[in-house]
Order: sequence, then C-alpha cells, then structure tokens
Amino acid sequence: MRRFILLALCLGMTPVFSMADESATPTVTASSEVKEVTPEQLQAAIDRGIDFLKLRGQGDDGSFSPQTGAAVTALCVKAILENRRKAIDDPAVKKALAYIETKFQTDGGIYEKGSRYRNYETSVAVGALVRANRDDKYDSVLARAEAFLKDIQWDEGEGVETSDTAYGGAGYGSHERPDLSNTSFLLEALKELGNDPDDEAIQKALTFVVRTQNLEGEGNDTEHAGKVGDGGFYYTPAAGGQSQAGTTDSGGLRSYASMTYAGLKSMIYAGLTSDDPRVVAAMKFIRNNYALDSNPGMGQSGLYYYYHTFAKALDAAGIDILDDESGTPHVWRQELARTLLDAQQEDGSWVNSGSDRWMEGDRQLVTAYALLSLSYCDQE
Repeated sequence: MRRFILLALCLGMTPVFSMADESATPTVTASSEVKEVTPEQLQAAIDRGIDFLKLRGQGDDGSFSPQTGAAVTALCVKAILENRRKAIDDPAVKKALAYIETKFQTDGGIYEKGSRYRNYETSVAVGALVRANRDDKYDSVLARAEAFLKDIQWDEGEGVETSDTAYGGAGYGSHERPDLSNTSFLLEALKELGNDPDDEAIQKALTFVVRTQNLEGEGNDTEHAGKVGDGGFYYTPAAGGQSQAGTTDSGGLRSYASMTYAGLKSMIYAGLTSDDPRVVAAMKFIRNNYALDSNPGMGQSGLYYYYHTFAKALDAAGIDILDDESGTPHVWRQELARTLLDAQQEDGSWVNSGSDRWMEGDRQLVTAYALLSLSYCDQE
C-alpha cells in the first residue's frame, strides 16, 4: 500500500482518459466573469486551511499522513510557513519538524528507511527545512541532502551516458526509470538550496526535461519528439517512454497539463528564457489548454497537484495575465483563488471530490496543495 501512496504523490495524476477522449475543449471562464476574491477572503480561507491541518490533520507524533514517510508532513509544513512566516514557533510546526528529523538518514537523504522514493521524500523535505532553517539549524542537514540528491541523479555515476533517454533524470529506486515529476521535484529542491541555473546537476536535469517535450529538435533526440508536436510534456522518455494520458494512433505520447506546467517551471529554473523555442512551445500548449475545472488531458485525476504546479509555473514565468487560445485574458491568480475558495470544505480542508486517485482523497495532502497554491495568489 505504501508503494502506491508514494507513487501517487510523485505522479500527482493517473489517466482516466486522454485529451482526445475529452468531450470538448475545457471550460474557460474569463477573469471578468469571476467573482472577485478580496484579500480578506483569501486570508480567511488560508487561516481556515491552516487551522484544519493543526487541529484535525496532525497526528500525536507530529506527522501528517505518516504512511508517506516525510512527504506529506513536509508539504504541510511548507504550506503553513509559505502562508504564515511567523508560524515557525507554532507548536504544531515544531512537532512536525521533529517528526521530519526522525527521517534524517546517514547517507544524507531524508526519507523513511527502506523507501524506494528517496528522491521525492528528500526533495519535498528540503522545501520545508529551507523555510524552517532559523539560526542555521539545518545548514549541515541541507548540505548533506543536496549531495545526496545529486548523487542519486541518473548520470555517469549510474553508468548512464548522455545519449541515454534516462540521463539527468530523477526517479524512484535504483532500478526504476526516471520521470519528469520526480525530476521537477529535484530541480525545485536544488534551486531552493541556492544552486544557479548553470549548476551541473541542474543542466543534466534539463537534458532529461527537454526530452519529455513533444517538440522535435531543440535538444530532443527521442523517437517520440515529432509524433505529437504540440509543445506539451509527458511523463517520461526513458525505457521506451510513457505518458499517463496515453498514446496516439501513431505511437506518440500525449501531452497533459500538469506535466507541461512541471516542464515549464523546470526549464525556467534551468535558465531558459521566454523567447527560447522550448518555452514558447510550452506556452502555446498552455494557452490552448487553459482550464481550472480539470487537469487537461487527465480529467479530475490529480486536480490539486495540477493547481499547485500551475501556480508555481506561471509565477516562475512572471505571468500575471494569460491569454487563452481565443485571446480571452485570464488573471489567473484571481481565477485560481476563486476556484479554490469555492471548493473549500466546511471544516476548512480541501479534497478532490471528483477523483480520489493518487491520494487526493487525503485531506492533509490536498489541503497542503491548496494552501501552497493560494500562497501564489496573494500578491500583497
């Protein structure tokens, strides 16, 4: 069971149907039609979400959903601290950090002993510890975690050459292929640890990332590069390739939104600019598939993972207003805030009511995703 729970967290989605199977273009609501979310309403929703985590979501040992090792606990800590900086002294946060500390391993990783998801657990734990690192408390832990993450990246150390489609990626255990979701978590952790875009590990990861894009050329030398050609991203090019959204009749790997936003932010973290053809192509896919009522290509599966990645990527890209394929402008922060406020439960939590796949029936995980998403909606 634990294997499938952590796999769910890393993927953030599961295919229900492909983009070609969806009945129509996703519903798009222009910002002018969205009921405004005031700063007071936004803060009230955030406060209710944090209160849920503190009062109802946390175990006696300080953990949140402990069956995931350090993962959900770290996401919850990060979600609280992103929205409430002074909460570092909150007893609930201190207890959660103490729980994460029990996952510090001698090899520098931060994960449950025996876990096959060391990259994922360590990467998300880094995000929490960076924000909680007061008075240099976690300096040495973070330095060891950085070395650990770089060591387990798929490269020459694993006997993988640059010509291999696995090169530069991050995945699960040593015998599992790397994927874009894990690699995007790795890149985010390396960025949070202060690595510049020209860092060797980041550039290796970029090699993997561009091979997951449906774009021929521009560093993508895989057999799938030109079969779809819509500029979107899929799960992995390694070991023959796989898309969670399925394949086309010609054997192309279908793009889907959550991985496209993961690909976009990963390219930005690696130093690609808005005029780079790979970024331009990704933005075209995003404009053509703008939606907040679904995870385009995946329906309701992984919806809150999608919201979180959507917000991080557009923020990293410096985009405040996004025009969709029809030219309709969207103030995405306001639209995302309204979507999330309308979906908040009476107890202050969030849960994916359309699909419980990939653990999105877990209120701790989904509330963390929602709070992290809302942190990008607050521009004060």
